Amino acid sequence: MQVTSLHLQDFRNYEELTLTLAPTLNIFLGPNAQGKTNILESIYYASITHSHRTRQDNDLIRFEQPAGHVQLAFSRAGVMNRIDIDLPRHGRRKIMRNGQPTRPRDLIGCLTTVLFSPEDLALVKGAPALRRRFLDSEISQASPSYCHELLTYNHLLAQRNTLLKRIRENHSPQTLLEPWDAQLAASAAKITRKRQAAVQKLQAIANEMQRDISGSKETLALAYEIHGREENVTTSKKTDAPEQNARPEEMPPAAAQVTERLELWYNKKLEARRALDILRGVTSVGPHRDDLALRVSGIDLRAYGSQGQQRTAALAMKLAELAFLHEETGEYPVLLLDDVMSELDADRRTALLAFLAEERIQTIITATDAAYFPKEDFGTVYRVKEGRVTQA
Repeated sequence: MQVTSLHLQDFRNYEELTLTLAPTLNIFLGPNAQGKTNILESIYYASITHSHRTRQDNDLIRFEQPAGHVQLAFSRAGVMNRIDIDLPRHGRRKIMRNGQPTRPRDLIGCLTTVLFSPEDLALVKGAPALRRRFLDSEISQASPSYCHELLTYNHLLAQRNTLLKRIRENHSPQTLLEPWDAQLAASAAKITRKRQAAVQKLQAIANEMQRDISGSKETLALAYEIHGREENVTTSKKTDAPEQNARPEEMPPAAAQVTERLELWYNKKLEARRALDILRGVTSVGPHRDDLALRVSGIDLRAYGSQGQQRTAALAMKLAELAFLHEETGEYPVLLLDDVMSELDADRRTALLAFLAEERIQTIITATDAAYFPKEDFGTVYRVKEGRVTQA
């Protein structure tokens, strides 16, 4: 996977920008607030169809301009592709892939990316929603069926929550919940099973990355925690795991049986909590409440890990995401590193740069100081100042 060129027009602080990117390391240097992150944001937007910094597309359009535009060319399996996105200030955005109109959900997975920003350092100690988003992003890029199922589940969840409020206000009978619960349980089981399978694969990769970054001093263990379930399935159990090379949507019979058991469990749990859910007006069980547990040498990182251990684990998980997508799609995704070099100590920077150089992963890095990088023969360097980019 390689982004070959990028063209921006009235995007953030860029009136117009055209870049040809190197196949390995691309380093964008400059002071803060000059436009470095905007370049990464545009690539990530073309990949995921939303920004990591805002949910409002109007924020992406240059001040007082009627529209913005992103054009990106990339190669996948040796085949060239192009993504065009028009962002009008009024009206709906227009997404084109190779000249054909494309729905946002159909674009996800075409260009795979992994973004690591300073905010991701909170991946370990932050709210469970961050870790769920981490899992959903990586699985969606590898499996279009998972992305579709996630959209279905969120729609069902919103509808059930609306119905719960109507029942609480005596506007609807409680019996209407039964068909919604059946649909929600079926969708929840599929999502949970695919997350469990992904965590199973991430476990070995993340542990290896943790050992490399920490100099073999630490081991990292991952476990998927189902909210409200006393016996959660951990990554150490092999009986519920799909075959090693099976794609999530092609689960063997053992995994299908696990999904059926999960569906039954969700149905019973939704029924048991029905009165509480009506009282609160929200659904209290489901994959939207689950979490990812992380332990280093038996210590729960979320509560007791040191800052160094937490940062190492966050970096290990992001590198594991790279390897996971490589295994699932056959190609490494494009790695976007947004000003994280200043957040890592010298040993972690060295370990990260060595990994990238060895694997020859196309990486786009933003930084404020050239001292974070080797002085010679290390990628293509660009200088960014006030929305202008020049190659050093």
